[in-house]
Amino acid sequence: MRVETEQTPNERTDSESDSNRESAEQSFKWILWKHLSLDTQTVWFTLRSAVEIRITYLLLTKNAVVNPVGAFFINLWGVGGIVIFKVALVAFIVVAVQIIAQKRPRTAHALLSFGTKVVVAVLIYFALFSIRGPR
Repeated sequence: MRVETEQTPNERTDSESDSNRESAEQSFKWILWKHLSLDTQTVWFTLRSAVEIRITYLLLTKNAVVNPVGAFFINLWGVGGIVIFKVALVAFIVVAVQIIAQKRPRTAHALLSFGTKVVVAVLIYFALFSIRGPR
């Protein structure tokens, strides 16, 4: 007669551990080597965002606060905190769009297009601000 013992959720058999390890390795390989959806749009969004982050940094180091919302966050985190926040936000958007693109590519494309247009609008605003100065 065979007596079975209950396993607690923390106890795993060797085969379960191997299976989980293989699954994690496959996921990691997928992240690194799978062709990304919307790769061209993602690159343009990232490059434009990088330019926007650099311009923001340059303006902030010259004490040129463009708006009251920006001033609030600068007082809260400082210039370095704003740059880290913007980089993290861009990374979050890129990852979210790639995840959405797996099931709904049109929605992901629309989100990335909208995000790119927002970044371009900010760049135009910065250009006008640097030409005219604050009002």
